[in-house]
Amino acid sequence: MIFHLGLFLGFQLLGEVIARIFTLRLPGPVIGMMLLAALLLARPAVGEKIKGTASHVLSYLSLLYVPAGVGIVQYLDQVSEIGPALAVALIGSTVLSIGAGALTFKYVNRLRGEADETPL
Repeated sequence: MIFHLGLFLGFQLLGEVIARIFTLRLPGPVIGMMLLAALLLARPAVGEKIKGTASHVLSYLSLLYVPAGVGIVQYLDQVSEIGPALAVALIGSTVLSIGAGALTFKYVNRLRGEADETPL
């Protein structure tokens, strides 16, 4: 498990290094995640080995929302000023994300040759 966590953090570090060396606007952890995804596509056996550790880490993902909630409470007066615009942005981005996910799912099903059972 320690090796697998080191692998995750190593890819994050590699992403940070690449982002800073090339002064990219893309965050380092995103670059690291893309590199890890490339490794998992190239070597599926690695995915099977890290599956348990990844599942365990993901089970605690909700803890990352606690600092965001504390930040909102701490700056409640500022949030109340921009509340309506923030609500529109959150609702809009949620609807767009769900729509993009649904369309991607339909596209992948079509590529795989599976029957499309949705009315769209």
